[in-house]
Amino acid sequence: MNESSPDLPSLLSATLFVPAVGATDKPGVLGALADAAVAGGAVDPARRDDVLRALLEREEKMSTGMQYGLAIPHAKTDCVARLVTLVALAPAGVPFDSLDGEPATVFIATLSPPEDANSHIRFLALVTRQLNNRRVREKVLAAKTKDELVAAFSAPA
Repeated sequence: MNESSPDLPSLLSATLFVPAVGATDKPGVLGALADAAVAGGAVDPARRDDVLRALLEREEKMSTGMQYGLAIPHAKTDCVARLVTLVALAPAGVPFDSLDGEPATVFIATLSPPEDANSHIRFLALVTRQLNNRRVREKVLAAKTKDELVAAFSAPA
């Protein structure tokens, strides 16, 4: 991505969305993200376990659980040819070794090819900036469709 990159609503329109993750632990959430990448056609089904392994290995280095119920799992992997973005919601919360010790409810995930150094950083910066606002987080967590998700990020807080 560069200065002429799409805005956040455009980026989110290509995002794979999981409105209700049924997982109750970190590996389960990461597995659901890998499954969503496969179901969305972004990852070959034969590479699903490779994606999961990459996400788990990244989490072993340092948890991506932040604060305010936000987690940003990400990995570089040769399983994708371009940036893949995913948003998953777990309204009940999932323990994710977050900085504030609270369960995560909103998962903003990226998969990017090893040679792509920056596109995931720009996407995460745009998304997390919005999620610093409590009202935006509440609207995102209430989203049931991708259109509602995009609107939650796009509407004024």
